[in-house]
Amino acid sequence: MSEYTPPKVWTWDKESGGRFASINRPIAGPTHEKELQVGKHPIQLYSLGTPNGVKVTVMLEELLELGHKGAEYDAWLVNISEGNQFSSGYVAANPNSKIPVMVDHSTKEPTRVFESGSILLYLAEKFDAFLPKEHHKRTEALNWLFWQMGSAPYLGGGFGHFYAYAPVKLEYPIDRFAMEVKRQLDVLDRNLAEREYMAGDEYSIADMAIWPWYGALAKGLLYEAGEFLSVHEYKNVIRWTDQLSERPAVKRGRMVNRVWGEPASQLPERHDASDFETKTGDKLKTGT
Repeated sequence: MSEYTPPKVWTWDKESGGRFASINRPIAGPTHEKELQVGKHPIQLYSLGTPNGVKVTVMLEELLELGHKGAEYDAWLVNISEGNQFSSGYVAANPNSKIPVMVDHSTKEPTRVFESGSILLYLAEKFDAFLPKEHHKRTEALNWLFWQMGSAPYLGGGFGHFYAYAPVKLEYPIDRFAMEVKRQLDVLDRNLAEREYMAGDEYSIADMAIWPWYGALAKGLLYEAGEFLSVHEYKNVIRWTDQLSERPAVKRGRMVNRVWGEPASQLPERHDASDFETKTGDKLKTGT
């Protein structure tokens, strides 16, 4: 690895961003005019089936599983590789231009909610669900929710970028972020050695936030890095991951806005509960 001497003033090189060079830029704001589509339900979600997107669709499906009809939602596909997140309508909803973003039309004026952790907390408070009421348990759930929000950038933007997406493989950043990701897995494994769920004996938004990232990692599904990170060592994380994976709402939530993998596991957009039976990738492909 050759030594790099930073220039006095950094300048943007469009060709240096690796796999996502075409959508990464050092400025915010819209690149084109296009309003967001609005469906029939109170909650409108604009997302993609990445770990951050899955957090929210799992939460919405769990709320529906509990019988909260007000949690019915339209989930619109946002193709980030094509820059959909930089439309004028999307930027108005989320000035940070990241997925997911949610707009709640059940309020007097529509309420925009961006950042996946904020969306989970908003929905938990709106429907009084999946956030413990007792002071210590509630605080513990929020501890782990914010742990995930602070930790995942090291996993995705750090390890994932340099291990899987960077245009060149560099030993130092891969080693640095691999060490941090393994430390995080150990944090989770030690916590889950003493608890059924992240915050104790109650399933909560903390589990929904952490599972799409670290559950997928523990099963070797993220960045094809399972062997490299020896994820089999984290047996408590795997036990918890497998337990959550069997929940019907989790199975459905993982499918929404998903456009890769087995066609039967893909539901590009979700506008009705029946879509899981009629509009998955395999059904769309065959026209059945």
